[in-house]
Amino acid sequence: MTPLLLASQSASRRAMLTAAGVPFDATAAGVDEDAAKASLAGTRPRDLADALAELKAVKVSLRHPDRLVLGSDSVVALADGTLLDKPESRAQAAEHLARMAGARHELWSAAVVAEAGRPVWRHVEAARMHVRPLSPAFIESYLDREWPAIAGCVGCYRIEGPGAQLFTRIEGSQFTVLGLPLLNVLDYLRIRGVIPA
Repeated sequence: MTPLLLASQSASRRAMLTAAGVPFDATAAGVDEDAAKASLAGTRPRDLADALAELKAVKVSLRHPDRLVLGSDSVVALADGTLLDKPESRAQAAEHLARMAGARHELWSAAVVAEAGRPVWRHVEAARMHVRPLSPAFIESYLDREWPAIAGCVGCYRIEGPGAQLFTRIEGSQFTVLGLPLLNVLDYLRIRGVIPA
């Protein structure tokens, strides 16, 4: 069977699929996420992650109708319902970290598979992230090490690296935190014969 086509250039998503032994190609979805989020303003975080993942999967699937295309997206929602985007600057990353400090937030990760330009499978799940109190000095030293590598990370952390130091507890799958509900994706890929059952 033709390998899966990942509608993303995300290093963490590529690394997860590679480590799991999934044959795939990757391409950028070319979606204007800011415009998409603006058109979806007021949407629940779960549904926003799902809609963005579908948008990416379908857009790439329309260009490659003969391929099974996986789109994915993650959304961070603070306890008060505020959604955090990827930081646009180091100063904004510091603001995000200060807002998350000492509190819990939810990280929603969605995966949608499209075929012939339409979605054929989807899964969305959340991880609850408990951030420890963070001093301004810690935030600055953390950003000294992690900026600009985390510029593309919603939530300002790479959990597989120094970002682990931000948390007291995580409820949910580490794969979800990394940006893809991998175990559910693998189940579907087995059904479709992309990987051995």
